[in-house]
Amino acid sequence: MGEVKTIVGAASGESFFTTKFESLLAWARKYSLFQYPFATACCGMEFFSVAGPRYDIARFGAEAPRFSPRQSDVLWVVGTISQRQGPALKRIYEQMAEPKWVVSFGTCASCGGFYDNYTTIPGVDKIVPVDVYIPGCPPRPEAVLDGLMLLMEKIQNGNREPVTVLPKVVPEQAQLRGKRALPVTRGDKEGA
Repeated sequence: MGEVKTIVGAASGESFFTTKFESLLAWARKYSLFQYPFATACCGMEFFSVAGPRYDIARFGAEAPRFSPRQSDVLWVVGTISQRQGPALKRIYEQMAEPKWVVSFGTCASCGGFYDNYTTIPGVDKIVPVDVYIPGCPPRPEAVLDGLMLLMEKIQNGNREPVTVLPKVVPEQAQLRGKRALPVTRGDKEGA
């Protein structure tokens, strides 16, 4: 966003830094995320494990959840959203102060999951704009931290395009393009 310049004084030899105010503000927002968890299903247990000492989400500046949308700037949508919960979720999003970001946690929040029926909303992006998608049923805590780091990078750069957390290892079958994918058997590279 901006560049940092070092200016050295001629008389005293002291130096100081200058930058754009927007860059400084983006840097501060990046490290002080106040989160509002909207946990509705089984992914909630996996989400709250990230706050424990093993994964320590506090080191990223997103430690204590806020249970008022007016004090939050990151909305974590965790789990399945039913048709009846949709208006409440939209109202919570509207109560948040600008700037605000939304993280879709899990397959059910991202696309409805295996609940393909009339009672479930097929993705939270049908109600509120989503900034980061974290796929998985449930996503591993490492994927949650990857999603948080992607969000922090988006905040620093001022990017509002949605991004998806990709898996660390792409299966070999998914890498084959244009070729006929053969099934991996137990004796081929996997179990031998």
